[in-house]
Amino acid sequence: MTDAVSTVDVRTAAVSRGESRIRAAARVAFPFLVVGAMWEITAHAGVFPARLFPTLEEIAAAFWRLTVAGILPRHVSETLLRLAAGFVLAGAIGVAVGIAMGRSKRAEDYLLPLVSIGAPIPGIAYAPLFMLWFGLGNFSAILLVGFVSAFPVIFNTWTGVKAVKEIWVRSALVMGADQRRLFRHVILPGSLPYILTGLRLGLAQAWRILVVVELLAAVPWGLGWLIFGAREFLNTDVMLAGVAVIGIIGLALEKLVFEKLERYTVVRWGMMQS
Repeated sequence: MTDAVSTVDVRTAAVSRGESRIRAAARVAFPFLVVGAMWEITAHAGVFPARLFPTLEEIAAAFWRLTVAGILPRHVSETLLRLAAGFVLAGAIGVAVGIAMGRSKRAEDYLLPLVSIGAPIPGIAYAPLFMLWFGLGNFSAILLVGFVSAFPVIFNTWTGVKAVKEIWVRSALVMGADQRRLFRHVILPGSLPYILTGLRLGLAQAWRILVVVELLAAVPWGLGWLIFGAREFLNTDVMLAGVAVIGIIGLALEKLVFEKLERYTVVRWGMMQS
């Protein structure tokens, strides 16, 4: 009798998990369905010329055509390589500078005014200087992406380090922790939620500047080059296919990288709720 009850409980729990997953998927899909329906209604209503406002079917057809031809995968791979290189550079420098500013009053006094002045300047304003200093091509594009996207990482890391409770630091020092253990077991875990937020903002900043700089830096391949090139010939379906790919990649990075990183760090440590 006990085994039968246990089997029923397991099946009930499995059904409940399945229903919760379906509900979660429905919640995620609902906004996209609403936006898609509104897009189709607008496209078929003729509010804009068909050439400038294609239907979802035409966008999907352009996406498939470019993918089968190998054009879209090549553009995506080139953009992802630049994004990864620039973002790794921004993450490494941003976290290091932010921690230094948070832990050292002297570093904060010297660096905070520079960061505060540089951060509000639009990334595109730096582009001509980087093109003059480092020339056209991938090198200047990667450096510019890393430079611009480092600012939100620096600010959020600095804020996170400063937000670590002083009583945690004092308690660790009283228990005999040296500076290395203090950093590993108190400073880094305490500031990690802020650091992850800074990395998210930095990635968004990297996308914005990269799409534009791919045109300015005269690189032969990339989603930015694809989008702006399609604009010249009014290929709006190709433009929107490129924009959709950027959104899909951004969503994939959020779900597969940042959420998993949070789950295995700050959520597991009890510092955030999933």
